[in-house]
Amino acid sequence: MRVFYLSNVMRKRLFYLTATLALFAIEFCIALFVHDGFVRPFIGDVLVVILIYAFIRIFIPERVRLLPLYVFIFAAVVEMLQYFKIVEVLGLQDNKVMSTIIGTSFDIRDILCYFVGCVFCGIWEVIRYKRETADPK
Repeated sequence: MRVFYLSNVMRKRLFYLTATLALFAIEFCIALFVHDGFVRPFIGDVLVVILIYAFIRIFIPERVRLLPLYVFIFAAVVEMLQYFKIVEVLGLQDNKVMSTIIGTSFDIRDILCYFVGCVFCGIWEVIRYKRETADPK
């Protein structure tokens, strides 16, 4: 009988792949079915940076101490580009998918939501790092 063994790196990649797919499914459902004033605009924005973080961790499974900060900067820059109507500048206003991904309206509260999501990612990094260093396997 052959035992299937996944290396630590592969387990991390599989974990983050699963998390990315789950978060994407949640975001997709929020975009399609939730039309309220809280979950869609706020929880969706918190989750989107966690989704980006998890996606990056598939390819970089080892700890990157400042990754949550980098994700926050990326999300804040995209939000600032919305202020300058980047979708219209690029001529994508008629492309519903790209308009949804990039976003069409600037809101400072979105940046706050990105910050909250990235704080969760930072806390996750600290917890995982402490657990890995305390329990070397």
